[in-house]
Amino acid sequence: MKNNYSLLALLLVLSFIYSCKKEHKTSPVQFYLTDVPAVYDSVKIHIKRIEVKIFNDTTSWVPVNTKDTIVNLLDLQNGVTMLISQGIVPQGNLKEVRFILGDDNSVVVNGNSYPLQTPSAESSGLKIKIDKRLNEVFNAFIFDFDASQSITGDNGIYRLDPVIVLTP
Repeated sequence: MKNNYSLLALLLVLSFIYSCKKEHKTSPVQFYLTDVPAVYDSVKIHIKRIEVKIFNDTTSWVPVNTKDTIVNLLDLQNGVTMLISQGIVPQGNLKEVRFILGDDNSVVVNGNSYPLQTPSAESSGLKIKIDKRLNEVFNAFIFDFDASQSITGDNGIYRLDPVIVLTP
């Protein structure tokens, strides 16, 4: 009789553990960058990493495989796109994408290069709201980083106030 209670207790514990096990599905994502024409000679943005905020069982920032790179936004005009990040993330509702920038950002105006100030972009990042349900097969997003509207200033002091739009 004692063995039956022990066996029953073991079965209850195992069924509890099995029922608590959740299947964690994933979704592939790709992020592309493009730009509309601007009046500058070049606009270089140092992208260190990209993170996404997924709403599922927990909401947290998840890093996506990103090559630390400097992108001249003006090379990405007239329909040209560049794959900047791709990876596998937990399935759920993609709430935000965050670009973490490095400190090698610059703008060239009339042949002269100036540092581009990026307040908070190096720590908390440039955040873009998405709010889209990820599927299991393919998820690609193209961000239009509008350099013509994102840079303010003159006389050698330029600031990045990004205007980034998710293209349809």
